[in-house]
Amino acid sequence: MHRTILAARVAALAWLAAGAAEAAPSAGQTYFERNCASCHTVDPKLGSRAGPGLYNVVGRKAGAVPGYNYTDALSRAGAAGKTWTREELDVFMRDPTRDVPGTAMPIGIPDAKARAAVIGYLAAQSGKAAAPAAASKAADGKVSDGAGGWLDDKPGDLHHVTADKLAAPFASESAGNGPKVAARPSGAMPAVPQGFKVSVFAGDTGKARLALRAPNGDIIVSEASKGQVSILRPGSGGEKVETVSVFAGGLSRPYGLALWPSGPNPKYLYVANVNSVVRYPYSAGDLKAKGEPETVVEKIADTGGGHITRTLAFSKDDKTMLLSVGSATNIASSIGPKPPEALAQWEAKHGLGAAWGEETDRAAVLAFDPDGKNRRSFANGLRNCVGMLVHPQTGDLYCSVNERDELGDNLPPDYVTRVKQGGFYGWPWYYLGAHEDPRLKGIRPDLKDKVTIPDTLIQAHSAPLGMVVYQAPAGARHAFPKEYEGDIFVALHGSWNRGIRTGYKVVRVMMKNGVPTGQYQDFMTGMVLSDRDVWGRPAAVTVAQDGALLVVDDAGSVVWRVAPEK
Repeated sequence: MHRTILAARVAALAWLAAGAAEAAPSAGQTYFERNCASCHTVDPKLGSRAGPGLYNVVGRKAGAVPGYNYTDALSRAGAAGKTWTREELDVFMRDPTRDVPGTAMPIGIPDAKARAAVIGYLAAQSGKAAAPAAASKAADGKVSDGAGGWLDDKPGDLHHVTADKLAAPFASESAGNGPKVAARPSGAMPAVPQGFKVSVFAGDTGKARLALRAPNGDIIVSEASKGQVSILRPGSGGEKVETVSVFAGGLSRPYGLALWPSGPNPKYLYVANVNSVVRYPYSAGDLKAKGEPETVVEKIADTGGGHITRTLAFSKDDKTMLLSVGSATNIASSIGPKPPEALAQWEAKHGLGAAWGEETDRAAVLAFDPDGKNRRSFANGLRNCVGMLVHPQTGDLYCSVNERDELGDNLPPDYVTRVKQGGFYGWPWYYLGAHEDPRLKGIRPDLKDKVTIPDTLIQAHSAPLGMVVYQAPAGARHAFPKEYEGDIFVALHGSWNRGIRTGYKVVRVMMKNGVPTGQYQDFMTGMVLSDRDVWGRPAAVTVAQDGALLVVDDAGSVVWRVAPEK
C-alpha cells in the first residue's frame, strides 16, 4: 500500500516538474473556469472574489494577496514560510483541510492530472498584480457611496430597491472584498427586533447549508463539504438540539432537500447532488437511511463547476418536482452568439431565453415528474436561484437569486421573485427588465421586451441563499405575531464583490394578500465587525415545530433560534 501511494506521489510530482507538459493549456483553463472561477479570479485587476486572487500565485507566499481577508489558518501558514510552489499547490489542492487545517477551502481536486493541468494554467498567469479596489469611506468612517452597507443595518429597517433608479454599469470599481471569518466576540449575539430573543439552538454544525423541518420536528440539514445529510433532533423543550445523527453519507456535494409527498406521512427524502437527484425511503422520525439511494435524475447538466448548489421543491399538488440549477459562469461570455441549432428549435426544446454551450440547462429551473421522468424547462434566465420554495398558501414558486458580478458595487441588485412557468428573467444578456449587460451588447435584441422584472430587489451582492415562508405549525408555543404569517424570511450570505460589505443578515420579504410588496425589512443583523471581519454568515432558515425561526450560520458553525419573548 505504501509503495503504491509513494509511486502515485512520485508520478504526480514528475508531472508537475515537467510543467504539466502533457496537459493541454486549455485543459487547466477549462477546469479552472468550470470549478474554481466562482470563488477565485486570475484577473490582475481584481484581487479577490470569495477566495483570494490567483494571478501570480506560483512562487507567492501563502496569505499574501493585499487586502484579502484570509483565514487565520492560512495567515499562520504564510507567516511560517509556506510558499505556493507547484509541489505545495499540488499537496494543498489534493486535500486542502488536511494540508492546512482550518482553511475555508472546502473541496480539493483528487485527480492528479486535473490538479497538474490547473497548476500549469495558474503558472502561466504571471506578472505584477494590481491591488484590489479599496473600500470607499468618508472621513467620519460612514459609508459614502450613498447605497448603504453593514454600518446602516439594524432590525426593523425597511428597504425598497427599484429598477428605475439603478446605478450605471461600471459606476464604481469592481471590488474583490471577500470576508475574513473571525471568532465570535465573547458575549456577542445577533441583533433581532424588540420583542424577540435569540439563542443557540445547535453548535458545532460545521458547514451545514440548508435546513428542512420534518413532520415530527426533526431538522434535516445538508452538508455539502462532508457529502452527507444529518438530522438534528430537538430536546423536549424545543430550545436546543438533543441529538445529531448522520442520515446518509457518500453523497456528491448535496444541497437541496425535499420530502414527498407533503403532509404528515412522507415516503421519500429527496436529495440534490451536484449533478444528480436521489431519494431515500423516509418516514417521519427516521434517523438513518433505510437503504441505498435510488437515483431519479441521473445527470442534471453536461457541465459541472460554477454554481454547484441544486435546490429542490415540489408543486403544491405534489405532481411536479422542481430543480434549480445555477449558471456555470458569470455572464456566459464564451458561448457565442448563436445556439447549435436554429433559435426557434432551441427554445422549443429548452424554453424562452435558454442559453447554450456550457450553459445548457443552467441558470434555470427544470421540472420533472416525481420519479425523475418527463424532464422539461420551467423557467430561464435565473443566474443562481439558490433559495427555492413553493408558497404553501398560494402555490407560487419563488426563487432567491444571486445576480451577476463585476458591474460595480451597486449593480445589479439580487432579488426574490415569483417564478412563472415559461418565464425569462434576463441572464445573461439582460438584467431587471430591458437593461442590457454591456459586456454582451447586441447579441439577443429579440429578448429585450420579454424579460420578467422580479418582485423584490435586494441590495446588490447581498447573496441571498435559503428562504422559508413563515407559517406557524398548529399549536406552536412560540409562534410569531400574526403580521409575520405568510411573509418570507431570507438568509443573506453576504458580499464579496462590493467595496462596502453588505448582507450577512436575515431579512423579511414583505407580502400583502400573498403577493410581494417590493419592500424587505432587516430582521437579524450584527454579525459584521468591520469591512474586513465577520463572525457569522446566514445560509438558511426554517421554522421549528414550536414556531421559532431557525437560522443556519455556516461561518459560525451554529444554528440560531429566534423566538418571541414571553
